[in-house]
Amino acid sequence: MEFTKGHGTGNDFVILPDPDGTLDLTPGLVAALCDRRRGLGGDGVLRVVRSAKHPAGVALAGEAEWFMDYWNSDGSFAEMCGNGARVFVRYLLASGLAAPTGGTLPVATRAGLVRARLDGDTIAVEMRRPRLYDASRALVGGLTLPGTAVDVGNPHLVCALPAGIDLADLDLTRAPEFDPRVFPHGVNVEFTASAAPVDGTDGHVLMRVHERGSAETLSCGTGACAVAAVALRDATRDTGVVAVDVPGGRLTVTVTADSCWLAGPAVLVATGTLTLP
Repeated sequence: MEFTKGHGTGNDFVILPDPDGTLDLTPGLVAALCDRRRGLGGDGVLRVVRSAKHPAGVALAGEAEWFMDYWNSDGSFAEMCGNGARVFVRYLLASGLAAPTGGTLPVATRAGLVRARLDGDTIAVEMRRPRLYDASRALVGGLTLPGTAVDVGNPHLVCALPAGIDLADLDLTRAPEFDPRVFPHGVNVEFTASAAPVDGTDGHVLMRVHERGSAETLSCGTGACAVAAVALRDATRDTGVVAVDVPGGRLTVTVTADSCWLAGPAVLVATGTLTLP
């Protein structure tokens, strides 16, 4: 089995080329590949398959040749992964499987069609505009923190930390508790703190995240979009640019009237061949 390893601001993925959809990818195999001691290690798996060859992508085959078959590290599915989409596009470009047309490249996902734009070392993907739809709360380390439920194609709960509590002090080795009535299929939970202004932006936020199906990760692209949307709402803005600093680096989120662009580095670090027992 051929593989490539890549990451976007530390959110890392095992990339498996499978153009014709012949690979028997199972939850157990995904979990084994993502195991950081016995496998390659990763926050998830990106299978590169033609949209026409995957049942979840065939409806979009006329708009995008390639489908991003994303799996969480525990072998479960996720509807969308913003950093994963950027790394997926980097792989398509580097391997010669696709090239931008008119400056953009479409990719099919379980959350629908996304467009990617290349600007030097930075890849930006256009996703749906985040939808803030409910108030809820998370319980972590004995703290009950109010938050905002956000839909970015997958579910998020954005919780701002009160004064006197540092992001670094949160214990995210265990999954935060949440209200299953609001999030019946689980949720990605983001914890945020405000930061000093950054030139050229309308906001600057620090973030840590516990991802559904992957535990704490160094970055979460859709989570950054959710956090940016909440930050703009709190600043009484409908649109704008927000810098989101995650443990793995900086992402820039641009929320427009009808979409959301996530921009940042996307890096391929290794290729090889894996032999499975």
